[in-house]
Order: sequence, then C-alpha cells, then structure tokens
Amino acid sequence: MSNNNIPKKSSKSKVIIPLVILALLFLGIGFGMSYFKKSLYTVMKVPDFELTDQNNQKIKNKDMLGKVYLVEFFFSKCPTICPVMNSNMKAIENEINNSHFGIISISIDPENDSLEALKLHANKIGVTSPNWHFLTGNRDYIGKLADQFNIYVGDKEDESESLNHSGMIALVDRDGNIRCRYNKDRMPILYYSGLNYEDAEGKIPKLTGKYHPDREILIEDIRKLLK
Repeated sequence: MSNNNIPKKSSKSKVIIPLVILALLFLGIGFGMSYFKKSLYTVMKVPDFELTDQNNQKIKNKDMLGKVYLVEFFFSKCPTICPVMNSNMKAIENEINNSHFGIISISIDPENDSLEALKLHANKIGVTSPNWHFLTGNRDYIGKLADQFNIYVGDKEDESESLNHSGMIALVDRDGNIRCRYNKDRMPILYYSGLNYEDAEGKIPKLTGKYHPDREILIEDIRKLLK
C-alpha cells in the first residue's frame, strides 16, 4: 500500500492547536485575575465584644450578625486622625444608606468618653443612623480587644502612647467574619485605611489630603457583602 494514502495532519491544524492552548491559557489567567479582583479574603472571625454605646445600650458582636459593618478605634477628643476617620466613615455611611450596614467606633479614652460625651460627639458629626454605635467600657478590656482585632492601640500604662492608635478599619460581613480584598500582588490587605492622603495611590498620609482611596474601595466591598 502506498504511503501516499495515509492521512497527514494539515499544517493548518498544527497552527490552530497551539493557538487554542494559548487562548485557554490567557482565559485562565484572566479568570484568575477577575476572581482575585471580585472575591474577598476571610481574615478571621470577629472577636467577641460587649460594650455600651452612646444610647446606653449594651452592644455585642452577636447583635451585629446579619449586618455588614466597620470597626474603628478612636477617641472623641483626638485632634489628629480621628476627625478624618469619622469623616470618612460618615461619607461611607451616607453613600451606602442601607439598614443592613453599621459602624462600630470604639473609644480608647473611656475616662473622658462617657456616654454623654459620645452622644454629643455623634450629634456633632451628624450621625443619624441607629446602626452607628460609639462604644465605651473598661480600658483594659478595650486594649485587649484591639489586640484581638490586630489593630494597634497604645499601651494604657505608657502615658506618651496610651492615646495613640492605628487608622486602620476592619470590615465585617453578615456572618461575623473580618473580610478584605486582595492587592495588586494578590495578597490580602487585611484592613482598610481610614485616613486621607496627599496622593491618589494612598502612600503619603496627610490630614488635609484630598485623596481617600480606601474609602472608595470600602464602599465597593461593602456593597459586595450586602448583595
């Protein structure tokens, strides 16, 4: 039998197969990037807490189940980053405008942040949402709670550090899990910044900065969790 009768692979098929493989590879990469862009990482379960809010109500983490909420540590007399953080929180609250969204602001200065002082502070910044709780309680308890959140709060015993704190914010989902997005390197950012910045990339903090990139991404991620 002549070898001329044996079917041969066309040169066209030799070209098409690698192109298909290459297309599938790019599709897989695109899907992976899309997944990391849209999905949110689960950091950990939110620590248990029970503190008293500005309306003299006991608020526990269990009371927040079913809501998406933010957690910050602050104090009402703070002259630096706290007003910025509160302002960004207020802007987020206004933008979300959803009864299933809440904010937990925990004072690290309970000696001065009485229930009356926190109520005045809430009124001063125009808080109207029943889901924004300004919490106070025992300072040792609050310090340990900040440690459990992995959000820095200064040592109460160190006078120069006791009122220092991080500007980071925790995002909590309806099931009580701390969540976050991935950065460009596909690593979880863990927490969001409540600060303003001099630059759009969020690298140079500035109290009067006109940029607040994490505020914008928080709004996006809150909406994802509310769906």
